[in-house]
Amino acid sequence: MKKSIKDLGDIKGKRALVRVDINVPLDENKNVTDDTRIQAILPTLNFLKEKGAKIVLMAHLGRPKGEKNPEFTLAPVAKYMSKLLGEDVMFIPDVDVAADMLKDLKDGQIALLENIRYYKAEEAKDDDMTFANKLAELGDFYVNDAFGAAHRNHTSTAKLARVLKPAVSGLLMEKEIRCLSEALDNPTRPFTAVVGGAKVSSKIGVLENLIDKVDNLIIGGGMAYTFVKANGGKIGNSICEDDQLDVAKAIEKKAADKGVKLVMATDVLVTDDFSGNGTNKFVKIDEIPDGFEGVDAGPESRKAFSEVLKNSKTILMNGPVGAFENPKFADGTKAVLEAIVDATKNGATSVIGGGDSVSAAKKFAKAEDFTHVSTGGGASLEFIEGKVLPGVAALDDK
Repeated sequence: MKKSIKDLGDIKGKRALVRVDINVPLDENKNVTDDTRIQAILPTLNFLKEKGAKIVLMAHLGRPKGEKNPEFTLAPVAKYMSKLLGEDVMFIPDVDVAADMLKDLKDGQIALLENIRYYKAEEAKDDDMTFANKLAELGDFYVNDAFGAAHRNHTSTAKLARVLKPAVSGLLMEKEIRCLSEALDNPTRPFTAVVGGAKVSSKIGVLENLIDKVDNLIIGGGMAYTFVKANGGKIGNSICEDDQLDVAKAIEKKAADKGVKLVMATDVLVTDDFSGNGTNKFVKIDEIPDGFEGVDAGPESRKAFSEVLKNSKTILMNGPVGAFENPKFADGTKAVLEAIVDATKNGATSVIGGGDSVSAAKKFAKAEDFTHVSTGGGASLEFIEGKVLPGVAALDDK
């Protein structure tokens, strides 16, 4: 286990240098359109404020690639946070002026540094610690609350924790690690994972790791057609990775050897026009006619998926089971999420991880309907694969 801000002693008057993930969407007028990530760090900010720490936030926005590009400035985010918190968040336009500006920071006050990715050294792959040492001068201790960036081996997410001590997790990071770890390492059984998305290749690690842990594995979305083709089925124009057919067979074999129940769609919604305005019909998943592609789980499949989910005690969802962005192709993913919400109401632990699953969960349910909705897309994917996340590994052990 890693130390968190709850393990720190008296921090009154000390400067907390906190890496957060507030990479939020902005409209053309630079207004924040979704503040989920800002809301997620509030418990950490409130904890530090109550303890009387001075709070210096580091974050990124988009991919400015080491250039000072005004398109990616965090100034509007500082403005939004000032309004949200009802107090002035000091905006620091450049790391070079930070030390001077921070002299005026009061206990409990918050400052936000300009986009940390404006500096090439942030994403550098070398072992040069110059930038890390420069940032370290801005704080008395380091806090990482940016689970969404924890899979990045960057200066502000990993290197800094080696030079600024103590280096601890924020409350969001702590919750992310706890919820994902408990689901994966200590699940109440039966444990069911729903793995969807377009490609088998991007989820091989996830599938391999989960087969060692779950009782049921529901495979949906575009990757299902690779499994169908591997078994000789007709998939029409459906998405398929021909170079992954052997991998699909190997995953099926491993599941069988481990006694894991593999639950695949048996029927699907197919279309001859991906916009949804052509002919849409239900067919058996291995009898998709030429000129048609599978875009969602069919009624039989939805029922089968829901049945398994409602009888599960731990559920992990990583990836939708259809092209849910189009309302005409969303019913399968909706049915899966409804079943997970029902199971959660009946005492199951449910964790939603990965960008698309989180978007779908927000669209068809509320965050509080699940035990935990992860804030990290790539990070939760790598965590579920069993990979070590540099931003977590660098923190102090309890």
